[in-house]
Amino acid sequence: MARDAAELSRRLARDAEAVCRHYLPNGRRQGQYWTVGDARNSPGRSMFVRLKGPEAGPGAAGHWTDAATAEHGDLLDVIRESCSLTSFGDVAEEARRFLSLPRVEPVAAINPAPARVATGSPEAARRLIAMAQPIRGTPVEAYLASRCILPVHDAGALRYHPRCYYRPDDGGPAQRRPAMIASVTDLQGRITGAHRTWLAPDGSGKAAVTTPRRAMGNLLGHAVRFGAAEDVLVVGEGIETILSLRAALPGMPMAAALSANHLAALRLPPSVRRLYVARDTDAAGDRAVATQAELATSAGIEVLTLSPRHGDFNDDLTAHGLDNLRAAIRPQIAPEDVARFLLNGGARSCS
Repeated sequence: MARDAAELSRRLARDAEAVCRHYLPNGRRQGQYWTVGDARNSPGRSMFVRLKGPEAGPGAAGHWTDAATAEHGDLLDVIRESCSLTSFGDVAEEARRFLSLPRVEPVAAINPAPARVATGSPEAARRLIAMAQPIRGTPVEAYLASRCILPVHDAGALRYHPRCYYRPDDGGPAQRRPAMIASVTDLQGRITGAHRTWLAPDGSGKAAVTTPRRAMGNLLGHAVRFGAAEDVLVVGEGIETILSLRAALPGMPMAAALSANHLAALRLPPSVRRLYVARDTDAAGDRAVATQAELATSAGIEVLTLSPRHGDFNDDLTAHGLDNLRAAIRPQIAPEDVARFLLNGGARSCS
């Protein structure tokens, strides 16, 4: 495997600029280097790929360094990161495809490598999250701003992937599209799944695909979490719904269960004494609220329901603005939580 990798790396380095133009199109040539944001093809100039040099050793063509992270590697690493691949076999196959080399059939090894991670598994979700990047300055921020969610408080659960695979429902070929990636975690903070929202390239909205939202991994009982829950917690269905409430109540911990069924089955931290359940105004939302309220009440937790004026709280935020959302929420929360969490900021509009 090592000799195969070295040979593929040398062949790619012989035409390093063509490799960069294909896999890192967000970059550009500057003298003897290709500059780009990182090996995942993010816009920027912190990563430098050497276009000319010897085939191996210091200063070799195809070697790169990311000045922002101190990461470095060769063009096989570029293929792995930009294509979101996880196994060397997949990276090598993609490199051979680019080089128009014949496909090498696998040979059984004495000590075979571990089986490839199953698509949609918790491990696959963890790898996807690890390959994504912070949302600052990405289309994720633009997308959330288009939904009037700005700023985003405690956004560590959200990541951005510029080329996340999307497989059409009709069985067509997989596409690489920008996506908002959300970490789904259990009560101990372990990642159990991921939620993907594919976006328009400029973040102006969701991607024009049949199912722009999909989840993977183990979701039941778990959630996308914003803030560390202690005695008070807000739970709801969608990420945008919870982030809208988070804009109005930036200090209050919240969790998005991702669907009505998962909201009904959400596990609560043992420290919670007051639970706010944000309802979506449909039959499924009402059932989820009733089920979660019954479970929480039986555990000795005080339950209060937060009801939007429209379909959900993001609809309220986009229709009426942040100050009006705060005013509508105020009478729905406990008096002690008004002083503790509800901030009165300046007016903010969303156009």
